[in-house]
Amino acid sequence: MKRVYTAEVTATGGRRGHVTSSDGVLDMPLSLPEGLGGEKGKTNPEQLFAAGYAACFQSALLLVAGKHHERLDPAATVKAHVDLLKSDEGAYGLGVKLEVDLKGMDKEKARQLVDEAHQVCPYSIGVQGNVEVQLEVV
Repeated sequence: MKRVYTAEVTATGGRRGHVTSSDGVLDMPLSLPEGLGGEKGKTNPEQLFAAGYAACFQSALLLVAGKHHERLDPAATVKAHVDLLKSDEGAYGLGVKLEVDLKGMDKEKARQLVDEAHQVCPYSIGVQGNVEVQLEVV
């Protein structure tokens, strides 16, 4: 594969630290999730991952829909739920559910597009075999 883009982000201080992108667009403090003792008003790595995955998956949907000569409703959404998991042995992992609403599209056609998008989305490909991803068409 040929590299087409590289994102460069530097983290300091871990989950209670700060992240900054090399271009300065991303520059924000981090915290643990509020429910785990983190500070209100700060993001966390799971939210950032969810944002990236949701946006990437929606782009994959647009690509796949175009190949099928379908137009997605501009109000169509992808909501990513990213779970921070902990095993009984203390190991951590992630779980993902993508909730896709293609606004009025026939459910069978929507399911086909979602399944195809899952095969081309770089995030879906990247987590394959490592993170369980549930796809829900609403």
